[in-house]
Amino acid sequence: MFLDIHVIQTVPPSCLNRDDTGSPKTAIYGGVRRARVSSQSWKKAVRDMFRLNLDEAELGTRTKKIVEMVAERIKAKSELTHDEAMALAENVIKAAGVQTKANDKTQVAEAKALFFMSDQQASNLAALAIAERDVNKKQAQAALNKGHGIDIALFGRMVADDPSLNADASAQVAHAISTHRVDIEYDYFTAVDDRAPEDNAGAGMIGTIEFNSATLYRYATVAVHQLGSQLANNTEITARALVEFTKAFITSMPTGKQNTFANRTPADAVMVCIRKDQPVNLVGAFEKAVRAKTDDSGYVAQSIVKLAEHNSYVIGTFVEAPDKSWCIGADLAGSETLPDLSALLSSISESIADEFGSSVN
Repeated sequence: MFLDIHVIQTVPPSCLNRDDTGSPKTAIYGGVRRARVSSQSWKKAVRDMFRLNLDEAELGTRTKKIVEMVAERIKAKSELTHDEAMALAENVIKAAGVQTKANDKTQVAEAKALFFMSDQQASNLAALAIAERDVNKKQAQAALNKGHGIDIALFGRMVADDPSLNADASAQVAHAISTHRVDIEYDYFTAVDDRAPEDNAGAGMIGTIEFNSATLYRYATVAVHQLGSQLANNTEITARALVEFTKAFITSMPTGKQNTFANRTPADAVMVCIRKDQPVNLVGAFEKAVRAKTDDSGYVAQSIVKLAEHNSYVIGTFVEAPDKSWCIGADLAGSETLPDLSALLSSISESIADEFGSSVN
């Protein structure tokens, strides 16, 4: 069972996501250059929004400082000193198969690579370290694999040191691309030295920023059964995770050059489908780049039309119709039109609880 989310969203002049040279990311699709925002960038924006709407106890932290995380909980549960707690924390983490090393600057033990750990898993390891001073690998890994946070269940965890600590991602997020061809533009700027002499007409600094404007197609899907399994088959938490993911995916925005461009635009149209056969990415609607019909007609209306047409085509030709389909911001044939985002989120929550609760449980 899958929850598919399709978004059409116009982004004004901006540089949401840049490459290693500072240029806006792009992709060639349908033979023309498109604006692109990487899935990693938007997933980070989603995770940041989670922290505004969910309890920290339901989430994970991606960090090298997992020894400190566990040590803090050991100290809270015992009367051990900081050094004793750190030693116990490092031992139980190493027992689980996660390699650690001393930070070159602070000499504090930390993981060799970034590690995604939930608040519950840190507490599990702390309790185990206190109760069992001689921890074996099986015990430590059981503690570290129990209690995945919502974000770990959605986005997964990869541990190169020991694949048995991996967590499969139940969510997939596509790279957002523009529905039309884009050209990179350049903003030439100067900065004035406020304390320069009055007769100095020169700039204190000059530079350029690359940017583009785009109407994006964004897509994400969640495997509902897998998410439920990773969240202890709790229907209520699974439904809340799906609602919060949908809300965050639709309303979040990567922060690249946010102060320079103030590009916080809402979505123009959203379609959410619950499917039983397979996830369906509708980016094929835009393989032929959208072209504005007139100089002032823009891309949004044509992008919505092409999305609706392609959706009808693939449903009638290759895949089954979704069990449920809702849309906001536009009328999309075959979807129930809802008045706003709140109504959409309520519909998702009710559907998961009423129709899929028995399956998840």
